[in-house]
Amino acid sequence: MDGTVAASVPRAVRTTCPYCGVGCGVLARPDGRGGAAIAGDPPHPANFGRLCSKGSALGETLGLETRLLHPMLGGSPVPWDLALDHVARRLDEIRSAHGPGSIAFYLSGQLLTEDYYVANKLAKGFIGTPHVDTNSRLCMASSVAGHRRAFGADVVPQSYDDLELADLVVLVGSNAAWCHPILYHRIQAARGERGMRVVNIDPRHTATSEGCDLHLAIVPGTDSILFNGLLVWLADRGLLDRNFLELHTNGFNDALAAARLTSPNIARVAESTGLGRASVELLYSWFSSTRRAVTCYSQGVNQSAQGTDKVNAIINCHLATGMIGKPGSGPLSFTGQPNAMGGREVGGLANMLAAHMGFSEIERERVARFWSAPNLVSGEGLKAVAMFDAIARGEIKALWVMGTNPAVSMPRADAVRAALTKLELFVVSENVASNDTLNANAVRLPAAAWGEKDGTVTNSERRISRQRSFLTLPGDAKPDWWIMVEVAKRLGFGNAFAYASPAQIFDEHARLSGFENAAGGQSPERAFDISGFAGLAPVAYDSLDPTQWPYRADKEPTERLFGSGGFFTTDRRARLIPVSEPRLASPVSTAWPFILNTGRVRDQWHTMTRTGLSARLSTHIAEPFVEIHPADASRMGLEQGTIAAVETEHGVARLRVLLNRGQSRGSLFAPIHWSAENSAAARVSALVHGVADPISGQPEAKATPARIEAVAASTYGLIVSRAAIRPANAIFWASSPTMLGAVPGHLLYFAFNLPHRDVLAWQRETLPAGEWVTLEDAKVGTFRTAVFKDGRLDAVMYAAASPRLPRTDWLRSQFGEAQQSGAARRGLLAGRPTAGGKDEGPIVCVCYQVGSLTIEAAARDGCTTTKAIGVKLGAGTNCGSCLPEISRLLAGKSAKPAVAT
Repeated sequence: MDGTVAASVPRAVRTTCPYCGVGCGVLARPDGRGGAAIAGDPPHPANFGRLCSKGSALGETLGLETRLLHPMLGGSPVPWDLALDHVARRLDEIRSAHGPGSIAFYLSGQLLTEDYYVANKLAKGFIGTPHVDTNSRLCMASSVAGHRRAFGADVVPQSYDDLELADLVVLVGSNAAWCHPILYHRIQAARGERGMRVVNIDPRHTATSEGCDLHLAIVPGTDSILFNGLLVWLADRGLLDRNFLELHTNGFNDALAAARLTSPNIARVAESTGLGRASVELLYSWFSSTRRAVTCYSQGVNQSAQGTDKVNAIINCHLATGMIGKPGSGPLSFTGQPNAMGGREVGGLANMLAAHMGFSEIERERVARFWSAPNLVSGEGLKAVAMFDAIARGEIKALWVMGTNPAVSMPRADAVRAALTKLELFVVSENVASNDTLNANAVRLPAAAWGEKDGTVTNSERRISRQRSFLTLPGDAKPDWWIMVEVAKRLGFGNAFAYASPAQIFDEHARLSGFENAAGGQSPERAFDISGFAGLAPVAYDSLDPTQWPYRADKEPTERLFGSGGFFTTDRRARLIPVSEPRLASPVSTAWPFILNTGRVRDQWHTMTRTGLSARLSTHIAEPFVEIHPADASRMGLEQGTIAAVETEHGVARLRVLLNRGQSRGSLFAPIHWSAENSAAARVSALVHGVADPISGQPEAKATPARIEAVAASTYGLIVSRAAIRPANAIFWASSPTMLGAVPGHLLYFAFNLPHRDVLAWQRETLPAGEWVTLEDAKVGTFRTAVFKDGRLDAVMYAAASPRLPRTDWLRSQFGEAQQSGAARRGLLAGRPTAGGKDEGPIVCVCYQVGSLTIEAAARDGCTTTKAIGVKLGAGTNCGSCLPEISRLLAGKSAKPAVAT
């Protein structure tokens, strides 16, 4: 022994990713400095160790630079007691003056189930307001409504394993390659190994379409016509499961009669959906020729004024064939948010009470007894869109927002932002110090962030997983459940909210799920039952393994439901729902000739308050854009890379123009992520109309009538700098983090419309002070400036009359040089790397930061398959979401990405 002590290696903590509803297991190994190394958790059954680009970059989003660390009143930090006293007092005053219905809660799928449970109990049971809704209303409400209509309960019958067991996977309104890449990878692996067929039904040709055997570019809003046609096809050819229909369903004849009205034959279906007859027939023949088909649907189905009917048209086909709840066979909803299902379990929607119970007299009385609730609500509250309308009208006086950013994400976001200023009390529990919602004069309560939270979440396959803390709470930050418990105590409800840990809350949640929940009782048995977890000791809660519900002590756990019937209706039979002719909420017109579709991009999440902190995640797509078909662009006078104004009746955004032949003619696509925090005018949800599905209340975010026109710009440019820059007088700008060698920096894209004589003044106002080296070619309108401080590069600007700017990925390494030589300075201004500088080209693989030029070079050296590229460069071997682009490069095509649905 030499007497030395080996440094201890921090223990890896098993937790769950905070992004989409796949619910991937994560291993987080704290570094002792407030950060952590992140890896996938190999035993977790959702991902088996894989993580997408966003999950892989979680360690890069940890830190305190953007955190809200202290309670804030009137813009000043205050102690917790003062903030909590203020919130409780004002809630009590507003409730007394205007009634409990003047108070509302707007929650988030980012909350843990334990947080959700306390919020729902406090609001609906004790304050007495029914107005509790969640941003999950924007992504999953139509699936919920469809499940409840068909099954009698909000139940996803399938498991992820079915994606690998199926002979046919039909993806409807889902760009899974970008939005659920771990599940898409599982599908593609099965497709390669077993020859499974994959169909993509989407108006746009996306990255997902490139891994499919059939892409159906359907007319927006006509999905239910297609599936009604499938039901008719199956019936006319005697391909129904008559035994299953007779034993386990009701409503088939009415559903078939309605389907015959909209979709009597393939010719009518093809005409209505804009699809070729051969393609429709091919889909129908594939579906009917197998007993193992999984239909996966996501936001393209849900975010629709006919979303619930679309869901039921899909489910009807599975019920009619008995292909439900069986291995490799059934409908599977891909959830958008990490805990959308957990929020539904505790009643976090305005039309639910708790533990999947509704507002019948029996259910209300049961919950009131269990909670000892003095003010239990009598019926449903306002759903999200209606809730913010009520705020605008002054009917709701107090709003508590938790973990979401409605001033960016809600439809008609400009109107929402204006409505927030009318509130008498506006409380936001948040972990960031600034966002578009917080900046509306809110009481700011610092909430725990991912890595500090402790509780549970439920993913898209009904699997409950633990989200465990591995970082200490910074500053005054507290868990959301703690904040609400403290307010409840101050309102006089302390006995009912005497929780000291999330384990105690989970125990109560589990006990309520099993309370008077058995077949043969006064009301139907409830699907959601996790009573087997009741009474867990703290150590057992802490070590809880990922488990699917239902989970009861007297029953064996099951991956799938309904394979042999047993639905949760009063007669235990499923219902086939008649689906009538669909219509978009608002048709196009002469004034509004385009359909605006909105969605996500591959490497960002919602309003970027977390993913926007990672420099790596911005290397693939760094600015807001609008996609348009080249023929439409030509007709509208739009060119690649220029700036366009996209306008609807509700707002206007200025976005970069991207031409894409995968975009349907007459349609536009724009991503939802950018906000006033990182762009000039790119809050795309401000353009979306607020028309909602009449059953689910989910707004139609995929089909808002719009128009588009060119925005005049004299100059387009970019700035790479050490410090963040927000330009003045820019008609367009977007900022993102980047890495300058080993140090963080910023990338800014911009456009302005100024006379040539004013450009130098604009530079002086925008760029940092220092030693300037400039190159100007007034004849062609080119301006290039490098700024040095103490000999080190501090900022570089390229500006030109054309939007075609030099590639600048190689520039990042130049900021690491202690001194710039004359040759290097000339290279900077020339816009190309000097000797020793490397140009990767546009980044294709975000996980391993591999650019298109590197991939093309490897292809020339003999790496002619995606597998060979992966072996040599690593590209495509983590989440696989870049594989479609790599395939395009290997085929000699442009790597310009197709964009997410």
